[in-house]
Amino acid sequence: MEQIERLFDIVRHQEKHHPQDVALAARQGKDWRTLSSADFQARVDQVSAGLMHLDVEPGDKIALMSHNRPEWNVVDLGAQQIGAIPVPIYPRFNAETCSHILSESEAKIGFVEDGDDFEKISAVRDAAPALENVFTFEAVDDAESWMTALAEVDQTMEADIGARREAVQEDDLATIIYTSGTTGQPKGVMLSHNNMVSNIKASTDLVPLGDRHVALSLLPLSHVFERMVNYLYMALGVSIYYAESPRTFIDDVRDVQPHVLTVVPRLLEKVHERIISRVLDQPLPLRLIFFWAQNLAEDYDLEPKNWFYRQQHGVADRLVFRQWREAFGGNLLALVSGGAPLNPRLARIFTAAGLPVLEGYGLTESSPVLAANRCDPEYRRIGSVGQPLENVQVRIAEDGEILARGPNVMLGYYERPEATERVCRDGWLHTGDVGELDEDGFLFVTDRVDNIFKTSVGEFVVPQRVEGLFKQSYLIDQIMIVGEDRKMVTAIISPDFENLEAWCADHNVPWQEDRVELLRQEEIQARFERIVEERNRQLDAVERIKRYTLVPDTWTVAGDELTPTMKIKRHKLQEVYRETIEQMYEQSEPTRIVT
Repeated sequence: MEQIERLFDIVRHQEKHHPQDVALAARQGKDWRTLSSADFQARVDQVSAGLMHLDVEPGDKIALMSHNRPEWNVVDLGAQQIGAIPVPIYPRFNAETCSHILSESEAKIGFVEDGDDFEKISAVRDAAPALENVFTFEAVDDAESWMTALAEVDQTMEADIGARREAVQEDDLATIIYTSGTTGQPKGVMLSHNNMVSNIKASTDLVPLGDRHVALSLLPLSHVFERMVNYLYMALGVSIYYAESPRTFIDDVRDVQPHVLTVVPRLLEKVHERIISRVLDQPLPLRLIFFWAQNLAEDYDLEPKNWFYRQQHGVADRLVFRQWREAFGGNLLALVSGGAPLNPRLARIFTAAGLPVLEGYGLTESSPVLAANRCDPEYRRIGSVGQPLENVQVRIAEDGEILARGPNVMLGYYERPEATERVCRDGWLHTGDVGELDEDGFLFVTDRVDNIFKTSVGEFVVPQRVEGLFKQSYLIDQIMIVGEDRKMVTAIISPDFENLEAWCADHNVPWQEDRVELLRQEEIQARFERIVEERNRQLDAVERIKRYTLVPDTWTVAGDELTPTMKIKRHKLQEVYRETIEQMYEQSEPTRIVT
């Protein structure tokens, strides 16, 4: 990879060293439409030519809002190689956030997926006067197709593109990625080519991949984690197939039979919940076998165990875990997890099932990977986020904050020098996360600095630990605990209504479309009370939830309650449920469910 210095060098590197019949692929009905390595490079050049015809100059911003598809990569790299700056926008961002990004970045050209995205952008055009053209990947009435933005590449144009390409230096700005952020409007993280290329090169040994392997891409390319991993796949010659949507995920996995898959913890939680819900429909003997196998998996260790455990595990594998691997296509070398903390219990269960989970850690500001577990068990520790990459330094500050430095650390926040100085100071990136390093250099992340709170009796509580434990229940979608300067911990719980409907059917509880009335039913309240009691037994006294409220709301990215990586926006939710929270502290009963 020595000849890769800028991100767009990756495409030519693949065509020269790892030419693929299928470089990129996306669903088209029941089939897959594909681009070879040569097709990919040709399309990238056509985008460059088209943008030059539209008078796009080096430094101009190109907004890109779409779900994963080959065209995303084509526009991204086509813009970069003529010195333009792609600005990804997460498709589920609301209109206000889109307006903020378009306005602040002064995007000149926009590419969106479909009519919904086109309408969203059109509605905020007044706030983005620099935006001259918006093209759509899907056919949309009264909108220009992205194909009209392509141009043929003759010898003259090829030379012009080449000149632009050679003028781009490795330390030049490559992209601006707006962080999802749990507070306030997102900030634009400026990443250079070298920031991301250095991270790609340092990540090549995490999973043993090459040009005979296939990856399924599900997480949004607008998020730096999936985008960097896609660049890594391209550099290694791995064929990339884009999942149609999270709803078709299982079918896509079975169809593609990938060797690697990147996930966020919530996806693994949902898969596990789906497995549990199906098992609960099985006859008693099959349920007993499954839960015996799962209990065995919870005790799994990467180090070889005694003979008796290995024999039991072999039986569990034949009866239960083999079916899990088949459901994931049968070829999976690793599930790479990032974006949010992963519950160690879940990592242990999937790994015991022959689906190794490699958890990593990073930030948009670090391009993104700072530390990661490897496939080799010697360089993997369940519960940790792995060891720092070879070109990254990590240390723990006196207050427990994780600090990092390396060539992958951002250039700064776009148009926000003061915010940059707050985060990048004394030669270190201040991550805002709390953690610790063990004697072998494995990093453990415990929570965000600004999330940890102290109760009125002076006891510290780490929300991530408590919330992660409760979210193991398949009936809980999201939870937020509260208790700063209060005498006890309380919680707002958003149920998983899809799983709750299945539970109601299994237990002959009438289903009601009115969620408030549904949650007031005695059987449902009793079920959640048992969940809280069971989880509380696993917590220290100060962490236990004394009162809680079930809410009829589902928290989403579009509703601005969650970030794109499914972290709760704590300050926003505390404001939304301020009256509800106060009511819980005014109650005299030890526990009460209010909807």
